[in-house]
Order: sequence, then structure tokens, then C-alpha cells
Amino acid sequence: MSRRAQGYLLLSLAMMTVGTTVIASKVLAGNVPPFQATALRFVLALPVMLWLLRRQGWPYLGAGDRVLLVLQAAAGSVGYTVLLVMGLAHLPAADAGVIIGTLPAVSALFSVLVLGERPGLRPVASVALATLGVMAVAWKASGPSSGFGMLCVFGAVLCESAFILLNKRMRQPLGAVQQATAMVVLGLLVSAPLALLEGPVAWPAPASLGALAWYAWVPTAAGFLLWYAGSSRVSGGEAATFTAVAPLTAVALAAVLLGEPLGLFQGLGIGAVVLAILVLAVPLRDTANR
Repeated sequence: MSRRAQGYLLLSLAMMTVGTTVIASKVLAGNVPPFQATALRFVLALPVMLWLLRRQGWPYLGAGDRVLLVLQAAAGSVGYTVLLVMGLAHLPAADAGVIIGTLPAVSALFSVLVLGERPGLRPVASVALATLGVMAVAWKASGPSSGFGMLCVFGAVLCESAFILLNKRMRQPLGAVQQATAMVVLGLLVSAPLALLEGPVAWPAPASLGALAWYAWVPTAAGFLLWYAGSSRVSGGEAATFTAVAPLTAVALAAVLLGEPLGLFQGLGIGAVVLAILVLAVPLRDTANR
């Protein structure tokens, strides 16, 4: 398997873990304050990441790279979790899936505006297909939704897009374990003081604790590692397309775990996303040996 194909596989797996955060956040919403949920997520993830880091060194980072790490942690590690939990206190999971379905388009736009990438025809077509696909899968008539909840979830989308692509600006790239550990440590440092302002920290109920443990060990520990390992193998524009896997996973889990039916348009949406990924994968035959 070529390096780029490995990146595609790792990115798909990473975004599957991100999709599960919608279900976990729905369990936490209204039961655990958002900043406390975020801080507890990192408390549970930190021992795992430190154990993985035990045999690895740490390179010197310039001031610019240190700032980028803090921005990634504040956006993707803290901002995404807090805003998603806040939004899902006002929205059903399916409605959140509609908004998260904009991830491919927002991430692709971010890669052009911030990273200065000039996407070719294949990435543009792939992002378009992926965006149409996830919107078809996620969209369902569910009545009027809270404007505040929608704003929070879209804010989470912006945070996730920044988190996904800001590491491309670092002058001294970090390994996947180093980068993931930095996100957990910095995320805890950012969220802990704000969590204390929400009041006394109480041990969550079993369902919420299970959701936090899942969030900490799968989307946080495993998801960070998978994403950073995958994104190091592809461009920012290519990585943007694979964000489509997250809302697809969220909607599929909503159907399985929450009993929401999937219809014809949802099936067509899944096909569109699969086609979007294939559009990117086809050039591998031509470029694998370059």
C-alpha cells in the first residue's frame, strides 16, 4: 500500500471516531457541564498518551510552532467538545448531523484560504460529492431547531476545521504520538480553569462516565493518533474530503442507537461519499511509484 493510500485509510478511521463524538456528546449534554466534560475527557486520556510517549523524545519548537499547538488545542481539543455538548443540549443528534455535514466544505475552504493550497479538479469534485452526500444522509424533517444550538454546532465545525489543518503550518512537524499528547496536555490546561468556574466537579453518573471514557480513549487518544498519522501523508485539501466520514458515522450511529430510520436519500448520500473517496483514490495507480 502506498503512503498516500495509507493516509486515506488512517484519515477514514480517524473521522469514524470523530463521528462517535455526536452520540457521546448527546449523552453528556444536560448531564455534565461542557467545560467539565472537556476537562474530564483529557484527564482520562492523559495516562494513555503519556504511556505511549514514554520512549519518544521531544524536538525543540520555535515560538510560532508553540503558538500553533495552543491554537489547535484551544480549537479542536476544547472548542469542538464544548460547543458540541452545548449545541446538543438544544438539538437532536440528527439535526447536529446536518450541520456537521458541512465539514468537508468548511475544511476545504480553510485549506485554500489559510494554507494557500490550490486544489485540482479531482479534490474539488471529491469535496463537492462528499458535501452533497453527507447533507443527503443527515438531512431529515425534524421540525424547527434551536438557533442557539445550531450556532454552537456550526462553531464546533469551524473549530474542527482549524484543528484538522493548522498542523500543516508548523515548521517543525511532530510525530503522531507527540502531537496527540500535546493536544491532550494543552487541552487540559485550557479547559481545567474554566471547568472550575462551572462549580464543584462531581463524579458523573455511569452513563455519562461511559460516554466520557469512550470520548477520551477512542476519539481523543486513538482519533488524534490516526488523524495526525494520516494527515502527514496527504495534502490539506485531500484531508478535507475525509471529514465527510464523520457525519456519515454520526448519522449511521443515530439510526442504530437512537432508532432513527434511514431512507432513499440517505442511501444515495452514502453512495455519494463513497464515490467522493474513490475520486481521490483513483490517481494512486498513477502516482504510487513517484
